Amino acid sequence: TLHSSYAFHTTPSSTGIHSITSSRSPSLPSLHEVQSHHSSTSFPALRSYNIISSSTRTSSTFLLQSSGEAAVAELDDERRANLFQLMLRDLQIENVPLLGCDAREVETMNAALWTTMSELSEIDDGQKVCMIMEDIPIDALKAFATDYGNLMTQTRLMDQLPELQRISVSLLGNGVGPALIIETTDRTAEEMAEKTTRSAVEETLDEFRCTAALKSFVDRIVVGLEACPYTKTPDLSATGLEARGVDPGPVGYRFSKSSDACAAVASFWTSVCELLSVPETEISTTLLSLPAIGPGCNEEAHDRFAAVVELISRNLCLFRGDAVVGLVHFHPFYQRNLIHPVDKPAFGHLPPQSWLRSMLRHNGNEEAAKTLTDEDLDMSNYQRRSPHTMINILRVSQLNAAVGAKSIVDLELEYGTTEKASGITLYSRNAIRLAEEGKDKLQEAVDKEVNMSLGKG
Repeated sequence: TLHSSYAFHTTPSSTGIHSITSSRSPSLPSLHEVQSHHSSTSFPALRSYNIISSSTRTSSTFLLQSSGEAAVAELDDERRANLFQLMLRDLQIENVPLLGCDAREVETMNAALWTTMSELSEIDDGQKVCMIMEDIPIDALKAFATDYGNLMTQTRLMDQLPELQRISVSLLGNGVGPALIIETTDRTAEEMAEKTTRSAVEETLDEFRCTAALKSFVDRIVVGLEACPYTKTPDLSATGLEARGVDPGPVGYRFSKSSDACAAVASFWTSVCELLSVPETEISTTLLSLPAIGPGCNEEAHDRFAAVVELISRNLCLFRGDAVVGLVHFHPFYQRNLIHPVDKPAFGHLPPQSWLRSMLRHNGNEEAAKTLTDEDLDMSNYQRRSPHTMINILRVSQLNAAVGAKSIVDLELEYGTTEKASGITLYSRNAIRLAEEGKDKLQEAVDKEVNMSLGKG
């Protein structure tokens, strides 16, 4: 797994995107400052860039074109700054919008990048923009571009993320300055058909209905069956953790009706920005509804859901955000045996279903481990079967307070291997309770909430 050395920190700050050569100016919430490790290179402020003379331009362009990434790194500060200005000037001549972003943090950087990518993804004609982030280390921008390039080669995911295939992300000038080029190709007839089919559901969605259905699920599973013992109502979280330094706070319900994967990732990062910019007494945890991502109760819909949430988890972990934010993924057809990897932990998902009997035995539930059938244990998936795709974004500080320092244990599996596992008590209890509920009752409730979300019941 690729990790960037640029990671989360916890000092409040604010940021936004501003257009240097374009009228577009989306903004982002206030966030948490990240400690960065800049080189000593100092570039002029964007408003101070000067047009370089034609003679300097010719020699600098030749040097840049003949230099690889290593050669660029060896240039002195003045030459790098001049080359960076030159390349920005060339982009201006090409009428490429230069978008300056005031981001200084992991979460703002990602929110800005994915928001821009989602906007470009909606436009059928090919586009090209340059995003300039002077306060972000070039290594962090490189990590983003490299991981995105790796993603494009992974057929398993890209088959479920077709809208990303026309989007490319690259470092400007081999990293001569803190900027990324985001470019899209013209949408083909086949891609137009995919977009039309995928986005048809968007106009049928209603935030009020979706939120009401989601609250019904939370009340039934999370509160009623105590899938999370620290949530006592659909609107209040982290109850009962005061002695461990955590105050209860409201649950934030957030919603995006877009079917586009880039928009889903952008909504996720915007929600992270919001959550981390306020105390837990204002927003304790966030439930982000993405009903147009993998809509439906079938394997095809589940495959799309799984790919999009894997993209989100991957992007978060790239910058070690999993040390600050935890994720829990939900879908109306949730099936752990359809999540990659099947027999290993997957961030934000239930433990592998093949581990459940071992978890029951480890927890002292020997009788349940012997008597529950595979079909009974399959009911465990219902704790993640919400009325539509949803991501619970949690504060890791609260998770640590809830599970304690000894949550991770060595779990001996049935075939003699040992794996690290956590949450064994909770997952064991949930497996037993859901098996007792039975499939008919559980599926009837899911169907009712799905119909509520769609306005059919």
